[in-house]
Amino acid sequence: MANMSLVKHEMPVQDPEIRKKNFSEVALGYTREQAIDEAKRCLNCKQKPCMGGCPVQIDIPGFLMEIARGEMEQAYRVIARSNSLPAICGRVCPQETQCECKCVRGIKGEPVGIGRLERFAADYHNQHAGKTPEKQEPNGHKAAIVGSGPSGLACAGELAKKGYEVTVFEALHLVGGVLTYGIPEFRLPKAIVEQEIKGLQKLGVVIQTNMVIGKTVSVDELMDEYGFESVFIGSGAGLPKFMNIIGENLNGVYSANEFLTRINLMKAYEPDSTTPVMHAKRVSVIGGGNVAMDAARCAKRLGAEVTVIYRRSEHELPARKEEVEHAMEEGVEFLFLTNPVAIGGKDGWVNSIVCEDMMLSSPDESGRRKPIPVYDSKFERETDCVIMSIGTSPNPLIKATTKGLKTEKWGGIIADEETGLTSRRGVYAGGDAVTGAATVILAMGAGKKAAAAMEQYMRKGE
Repeated sequence: MANMSLVKHEMPVQDPEIRKKNFSEVALGYTREQAIDEAKRCLNCKQKPCMGGCPVQIDIPGFLMEIARGEMEQAYRVIARSNSLPAICGRVCPQETQCECKCVRGIKGEPVGIGRLERFAADYHNQHAGKTPEKQEPNGHKAAIVGSGPSGLACAGELAKKGYEVTVFEALHLVGGVLTYGIPEFRLPKAIVEQEIKGLQKLGVVIQTNMVIGKTVSVDELMDEYGFESVFIGSGAGLPKFMNIIGENLNGVYSANEFLTRINLMKAYEPDSTTPVMHAKRVSVIGGGNVAMDAARCAKRLGAEVTVIYRRSEHELPARKEEVEHAMEEGVEFLFLTNPVAIGGKDGWVNSIVCEDMMLSSPDESGRRKPIPVYDSKFERETDCVIMSIGTSPNPLIKATTKGLKTEKWGGIIADEETGLTSRRGVYAGGDAVTGAATVILAMGAGKKAAAAMEQYMRKGE
């Protein structure tokens, strides 16, 4: 019997007063009973509008129907046909702006909790040692993947399922890219990332770490000397941006990239960690995206008073609503319509931040309201740590070492939107290396499209 409730089942979570002192996962997941009842809210629409909002085209009504029937493993198999990393996507995808925003149930109430149910199906599969797709017979073709982030792993998974010999080259000592070094443990447990990657390895994907493409070996060498017929570049966007204001070179100023890498990759939050990270008393996080929320919530767990400083209003915050709400529940302060203009210091260390009030202009042609400084509104706040979270760009190393690879002025690799093909024959690219910092699922969608194009390219001449 269908569940016609207008509201979705709430996600069970840790109490804010407890979770702000630990790095354990905040969201606890649906029970079996909650998952079945929530899945029954799906109307199984004939047109399947929710699928139109999914970058990897999961058969959403199909897997929801299986959960409603209690067939959890079958639900996972439906998802896995389209998505190589369902346990990850169920946790970090912005479903509210993708599949769920197109759900018919959202017209007169709340949409079905698609993301929560995807997570449930994947976790059920992992907890019950569900069968992994069998490794395919090699088809004689070799492909290289640069970077083990979401786009690279998605591309690798799609090709491995069809018998391609796939090798992933990762610059760091651990696999996962931003999934490992960027997203905190309390949002995405690293055991989940490791489990998803092991699933790809069972399909035959080979992963080589400590391989800096462009330094250890170049893209040209991969193709000319190592015998790879096609290469996918999914190296992400790990080069942080700064504001170029006075005081940015002081001790106590971090990029969000560095701060999160120290905590997530090097486990700086653990008592016996040998990785230094500042345990500040007052932390100022500059920016309003998901990365800013991650940095702020990590700093809070290290014992600091944390303030997020954002130059637009709360309405314009680009971070997921859920992440903002969680940050506020945990005691993170927000200063809206505020912009830093200088960082003060003493003896080489940060001790204050100078800001000014902002106001929003009338909407421009795109509907965007530009922040404008309010005259004579500067003020100073005490702080001993500043974390810059105002965006990142691709590392220029691959561009500089790959012949004929065209890039945008800001550093992104120029690639066809539908196929990922770059200006180099046989070389494809996707994810943040092409678009700049975006979401995990959009990167995966790009990797999946590129895999289809790479397959067609490698099959030519057979």
